[in-house]
Amino acid sequence: QVQLVESGGGLVQAGDSLRLTCVASRGTLRYRNIGWFRQTPGKEREFVAAIHWSGGSTLFADSVKGRFTISRDNAKTTVYLQMNSLRPEDTAVYYCAADLRMSGLTMANSEYDYWGQGTQVTVSS
Repeated sequence: QVQLVESGGGLVQAGDSLRLTCVASRGTLRYRNIGWFRQTPGKEREFVAAIHWSGGSTLFADSVKGRFTISRDNAKTTVYLQMNSLRPEDTAVYYCAADLRMSGLTMANSEYDYWGQGTQVTVSS
């Protein structure tokens, strides 16, 4: 079993940057594809970005391409979501999730097996 913990959220102004961090408080992120999702009240959870367990490939939602990057440290125990040029529409609770399949990256939240508790990101205009 994997327990994920996100951190790094906060309140920022439009145009600012934030870096979110995802670590495993139980289990490991090694050999796990990791995804970031976000959700606002009344809306479905939407895909933001994902990184392959090897760190060799990434996937982004069109809405964040060119502004967000995803990376993982050399030990593959921490995954980061660097968010630049933030917009008010980026306001949401951000979740990291682990995909145990060890296959290609996916945007489908149903393919992710474990989820963190989320961290709030608020971008003011």
